[in-house]
Amino acid sequence: MSLSLERIEDKVEFFEAATLQKLEYLVNEKIDQNRALLLEVHHISHQVSPLENGKLYYSAVVHFKGKK
Repeated sequence: MSLSLERIEDKVEFFEAATLQKLEYLVNEKIDQNRALLLEVHHISHQVSPLENGKLYYSAVVHFKGKK
């Protein structure tokens, strides 16, 4: 068994939720978790899509970069 201690330079995570509040909560939780890995937010992209039943579907992509 080997243990690798290399730093993470880039990390991209995807999120989806039925409400904007839930999406915001998920993204904020992951931002806090990734701070412990010395990652900071580089870019956030989000999108709202209508579903066939008339409701909205929220998604986001967050690009994290390692602190220098």
